Amino acid sequence: MTIQVEILQFLHYNPSSSRVEIAAGLADAPNERTLKRLIADGVQRGDIVVEGRGKATRYSLSAQAQLMMPLDIDTYFLKDIDERKVQESFNFDLIRTTLPQVAIFTEEELQRLNASHQQFLANMQTLSEVEYRKEMERLGVDLSWKSSQIEGNTYSLLETERLLKEKQTAQGKTKDEAVMLLNHKDALDFVLDNPDYLKEITTRRIEDIHAILTKELGVGGGIRTRRVGITGTNYRPLDNEFQIREALEDSCALINGKENIFEKALLALVLLSYIQAFSDGNKRTARITSNAILMAWGYCPLSFRTVDSVDYKKAMLMFYEQNNIAAFKQIFIEQYEFAAKNYF
Repeated sequence: MTIQVEILQFLHYNPSSSRVEIAAGLADAPNERTLKRLIADGVQRGDIVVEGRGKATRYSLSAQAQLMMPLDIDTYFLKDIDERKVQESFNFDLIRTTLPQVAIFTEEELQRLNASHQQFLANMQTLSEVEYRKEMERLGVDLSWKSSQIEGNTYSLLETERLLKEKQTAQGKTKDEAVMLLNHKDALDFVLDNPDYLKEITTRRIEDIHAILTKELGVGGGIRTRRVGITGTNYRPLDNEFQIREALEDSCALINGKENIFEKALLALVLLSYIQAFSDGNKRTARITSNAILMAWGYCPLSFRTVDSVDYKKAMLMFYEQNNIAAFKQIFIEQYEFAAKNYF
C-alpha cells in the first residue's frame, strides 16, 4: 500500500482530521514537509477536501474518493459486525449527486475492458446464430449455477447442467433450489428473445425480470411494503414503498443517462442490490438486469463463474456499509475479462 492510499484510508475512517492526527494514524509517517506535499497532491487530485484555516485546518475525503478509493477489505471484515462504523441508512445523495458526476472507471480500467470487448466482437463475427445460442446456453448454465450459489443454492455445476438441459433434479436437493435455477434459465431466455428490452431500463421492466426469477418461490410480487434486514450487516435498506420506488426511478435515470455501457451495467449490478426493492431475489435481479443491459448494447454478458461467493458478498457489503465501489468494480472487470476470453 502506498503512503497516498494509506492517507486516504485513514481519512475514510477518520473524517475532519488535522495533519497531526493524520501523521499519528499512519504506520510509517513521513516527515512533516513530505506529508504536507502528499496532502496537497490529494487536494489537487480532488481526493481530499480542506476545511478551515491555520491551526483549525481539517481534512476529509471528497465524495468521489469515498466512492472510488481502494479499501483493505480483508482487514475491514476482521471486525465484527457491531464493531464496524457503517453508513446505516440509504444514501440518496449517492445516486442523485455523487454518481452522476464521476467516471466510475479509470482510463487504465477502460483500456482493459475495451480490449476484452474487442476480443468478444472479433469472436462474434465467426459465429452463426445457432452457434451463438449454443454459447449463450453454456454461459447460462454457469451463470444460473453461480448466481444461485451466491444465494445459498447447493446444486453443483454438473447437477445444474443436468437440470437445465435434461430437467433432471438432483437427489437430496430441495424443490426450491431446482426452481431457482430453472427461473434463471427462463429469465435468460426472455432476455435473448427480447434483446432490446433493457436497453433503456424502467422500474416496470426490472419488476418483470424479478417476477420471472422468483416465480413459484413464494416471494411476493412488486415493490415490497415491509422492512427487510440483510444478514451480516447493520445497513438498513429503505422501508417506505414510495421512497423505494423513488430510489429505483432515480437509479434508472442515472443508468440511462450514462454513456459508457460498462458503467450502466456495473451501476445496475450494485444499485439494485443496494436498494433491496423486493422482499427477496434482489441480487439475482441485479445480475440478470446488468447482463441484459450488456447484451442489449452488443456487449459480452458475465457468468460470474470464477468469483468466490464470499468475496462477492464482502464487496457488496462494502458498498452497502461504506458506499465504496472499488472491490466490486474489480470483480466486474475480472469477470468481464473472463467471459470475453472463455465464451463465444
